Formats: sequence, structure tokens, C-alpha cells
Amino acid sequence: MGRPGRRVAALAIDWALAVAVSVLFFGYDSLATTLVFVVMQVLFVPTIGGSIGHRLVGLRVIPLAGGWVGAWRPMVRTVLLAVVIPALVWDSDQRGFHDKVAGTVLIRY
Repeated sequence: MGRPGRRVAALAIDWALAVAVSVLFFGYDSLATTLVFVVMQVLFVPTIGGSIGHRLVGLRVIPLAGGWVGAWRPMVRTVLLAVVIPALVWDSDQRGFHDKVAGTVLIRY
């Protein structure tokens, strides 16, 4: 399982990338930053197995049942992650609520 330190580092990297894109193309707009973050998550989780931040810190998003994560899981996971509160609610396995609802798990590889 991905531990909190790696998760926070991955989130910080992803958010910094979203801010950089927002500054370059929108002169920094908080809504644009959030939308860039969401688009990055939805695109990269099914294609490279996690966001850029996840991959840089050695994490990967997989479905709990195995196989390909698909298209809907990253969307559900990201919408809940963008709301922030579900990401702060964890179970005993340290899976965030957004991962539980999406049926995914964040693992070290």
C-alpha cells in the first residue's frame, strides 16, 4: 500500500504541475488549476497507471479486483479527490474513501 508520505508527495507534485500549466496558459486561475489537475488524473491513471506524481514517487493505481483500471474508475476517483474531504477519510488499510468508492488501491511498485 502507498503510505501517507508518498501520497502527499505525489499530490504536491501533481498540484505543482497543475499550477505551472495554469500560470503558463491562464495567468494563474484557481479554477483552471483544479481543472488541469482533474484532467491530468483522468488521463494518466488509466494510461500510465497513475498520475505523474504517483509515478515519480513509486506509486501505482490498480483496481482492487485486478486487471486494467478502465475509464470510469479514474473519473469517480478524481471527482471525489477534487472534493478533498473523501481523500482525508481513510480506512484501516490506509485506502482513501475516493479509492474505496472507485474500487482502486494505490500501491508501491
